[in-house]
Amino acid sequence: MHCPYCETDDDKVIDSRPSDEGRAIRRRRECNSCHKRFTTYERVEQTARLMVVKKDGTRVQFNPENILRGVQAACGKRPVPEHAKQSLVDAIEDELHRDFDREVPSIVIGERVMSRLRDLDEIAYIRYACEYHGLETADQVAAEASEFARRPKHIRDQQDLFERA
Repeated sequence: MHCPYCETDDDKVIDSRPSDEGRAIRRRRECNSCHKRFTTYERVEQTARLMVVKKDGTRVQFNPENILRGVQAACGKRPVPEHAKQSLVDAIEDELHRDFDREVPSIVIGERVMSRLRDLDEIAYIRYACEYHGLETADQVAAEASEFARRPKHIRDQQDLFERA
């Protein structure tokens, strides 16, 4: 590993521990030349690049930043911590890489974002649903809010008893 200070390739690892909920290894290093310390992170590379199949059939490369922007817009000035938004995006990204090999329909991404937003912040969920479903009138928003209140929360990893229509 090249030292960021003197660019020498001579260092030693002082400390190594799991980070980012076990998805990375954090290593504290010391350069043997200049004796300055620096931190590196080791992560598994996502080798398979997911493609998102949009509603019109076009395909674009999956970019988790797009999900984060949508979540941030939905949360607006709500009291939702940034780390909670990022955790939501990371969890969805992990699920998608686990559940899909090459292509994922955009509708699946939207549904997963809504499911997690529902647990995170109800107002953010309604805001996201307005964009996602293209709601344009107060009556449509009221109907979505009413449906939201009526519907039980989805429990992750629980199988559906009946198929959804």
